[in-house]
Amino acid sequence: MRWKLEVLAALVLVVLLQMHPARASTELKGPGTIRITDRQLALDRVDLGVRGRSPGDVQITRWSLFNTRITSRPIGHAELVCTFTGGNSRSCNGTYVLPLGKLVVSGQLLFRQFFQLAVVGGTGLYDNVRGTLTVTALGGRSRRNLVLFRLVA
Repeated sequence: MRWKLEVLAALVLVVLLQMHPARASTELKGPGTIRITDRQLALDRVDLGVRGRSPGDVQITRWSLFNTRITSRPIGHAELVCTFTGGNSRSCNGTYVLPLGKLVVSGQLLFRQFFQLAVVGGTGLYDNVRGTLTVTALGGRSRRNLVLFRLVA
């Protein structure tokens, strides 16, 4: 009789574990921060409609990503596509490609010198992660930024 109860308990445990919601990532155990820098590779603008900047115009930027504490070589790249909605305001979507996966960001950008976007998901280590991206211009001749991801699983 006792072994029947143990088998029944084991079966109930298996069923309960299968019903438990999946974690955002099997490898990312909790909140984390990624602090890197970037360097702009390209900035392209597509002028649609009225000549000059107007709603609907698109701005596409590509960046090399660096972690100079580890290597002087790029560790990844990023692409950000923004559509102007009026004045300096843009609605943006982008992907940051890192060695262990990709982070997808989205949100409103007003000033390129400082902005925050929502991290809406990712792949690899960052599968289904959420959080924020904060970008701060570092100045200098080449367009460089401090890139800070604050992530939660």
